[in-house]
Amino acid sequence: MTVPSLFVSHGAPTFAIEPGLAGAQLHALGLALGKPRGIVVVSPHWMTRGVAVTASARPPTIHDFGGFPAALYSLQYPAPGDRALAARAAQLLQVLGKPVHVDEARGLDHGAWVPLLHMYPDADVPVVQVSLPHDSTAATAYALGRALAPLAQEGVLVIGSGSLTHNLYEFRTGEVKAADYAVEFTHWIRDAVQRGDTMRCCVRCRTHRTHSAPTPPATISCRCW
Repeated sequence: MTVPSLFVSHGAPTFAIEPGLAGAQLHALGLALGKPRGIVVVSPHWMTRGVAVTASARPPTIHDFGGFPAALYSLQYPAPGDRALAARAAQLLQVLGKPVHVDEARGLDHGAWVPLLHMYPDADVPVVQVSLPHDSTAATAYALGRALAPLAQEGVLVIGSGSLTHNLYEFRTGEVKAADYAVEFTHWIRDAVQRGDTMRCCVRCRTHRTHSAPTPPATISCRCW
């Protein structure tokens, strides 16, 4: 069974308890897709030298944020891990020519478990997380996605988690209306993805990220997969 691969926005940590419209849409998406054999998710909140893959049998829920409502810190996403799937992902990632580390202690950060909380709330699908190399470029981020692509034909749901726009400066200065450049970029990248224009998408991400994703981890989120 071939499973579609996804890019999803994980939003702020509060998305876990304030699902809004997007949470309902992710839940509906999970129902439409059905349960895959496993999930491999790449989050920009885990950046490493080389590439790392979680291999814990029971990956802990990481609350990698501060200053949020207390209710967030009591949330758990107790999905099982899958060591065989972790080994398969690590094998595929060797093609990148970077060191690949299998981490048996690392859990799931909020870039992984928050969207999955809405998609698969029963936490009954095995989850493996893959890190992003700290020196990623648009081209190497795309290559990482391509390296994991064979998993889709093996019944594994591959998810790139992040955000098209992630300008925390504007958010913290009280901006509430979506900036024109953010709206324009959202429309542009949707069209590029639907057309399958991958390389043009990557080039545009490089030039657009100054405003859309000026913070280092989110910069990768802007890069196309």
